[in-house]
Amino acid sequence: MSAAHEELAGEAKVIPIESAPSWSPGTAAGAEAFAARLADGLGSLLSGRLGPVAETVLGKGWEGRAASGLAFLRRRITGDYEVDEFGFDRELTEEVFLSVLRPLAEQYFRVEVRGIEHIPAEGGALVVANHSGVVPLDALMTQVAIHDHHPGRRHLRMLAADLVFVLPLVGELARKAGHTLACNEDAQALLERGEVVGVWPEGFKGIGKPFADRYKLQRFGRGGFVASALRAQVPIVPCSIVGAEETYPMLGNVKSLARLLGLPYLPITPTFPWLGPLGAIPLPTKWTIQFGEPIRTDGYPPEAAEDPMLVFNLTDEVRETIQHTLYQLLVDRRSVFF
Repeated sequence: MSAAHEELAGEAKVIPIESAPSWSPGTAAGAEAFAARLADGLGSLLSGRLGPVAETVLGKGWEGRAASGLAFLRRRITGDYEVDEFGFDRELTEEVFLSVLRPLAEQYFRVEVRGIEHIPAEGGALVVANHSGVVPLDALMTQVAIHDHHPGRRHLRMLAADLVFVLPLVGELARKAGHTLACNEDAQALLERGEVVGVWPEGFKGIGKPFADRYKLQRFGRGGFVASALRAQVPIVPCSIVGAEETYPMLGNVKSLARLLGLPYLPITPTFPWLGPLGAIPLPTKWTIQFGEPIRTDGYPPEAAEDPMLVFNLTDEVRETIQHTLYQLLVDRRSVFF
């Protein structure tokens, strides 16, 4: 769901959201009463006739999970939740989005996470990763990896391309999941607030490259992400992802039709479009996500972000670190699928 620009440029286009949607004073009591009746009704149903069925289907301890789910539903109905000025809905992300993505990470791609200790326990950090796989599942799996494996259960705030926010429904869901526009202003604002920010500098060139070029990093642009880290004085954490390249092996690209549809590319894979909707199912490859040692920026003054040579050198260092780690992981890999 996230594919960063090849560089972070342009003006911020965040639509401020001051607070969560709320009911008007005239309907608040009604909403609360409706939520209470709904929760009580579902609770009675589960504890009554459906109790034995629920235990069989959901297993032991289902009562606690059901109570938590009903409390979540009640808060959503009454508007008793918060979003930040970027639109990030923490509760919805934890209870719904990550819960949906977790089985994909743990059971389908069997993601192995290494070096999570390099993500700081607190404060801002910029995670920079390679991008691949036609569909940007790598960004979503990285979001799950950081939240589930970091002791602090930190959230990854991903920088996404403009295309994400113009797609119906997708843009709104992306905002709620913590994504924001890939531009210097948004990146710096999040970093200065102490967030972990993720960027995929290859952008569409990375996820839309031919299968023959797999694991060969594309250009990183002029290093806008490095400038943002320098201004915010936060570490840059290189991230190397192996396994995503083979989920949708891109054998061809229907460029003329892609331009007609306003898409960056229209892939041809071994299964798409030949198998129709089934061709959209990714191959069950085995993934490794490795976070490297942080590259510190607090040894430079914030104004160093205006030094093009320094920015270029740090950008090149990040890129080379990721590329070298990719080669290492590929040498150690036993199989694409196991």
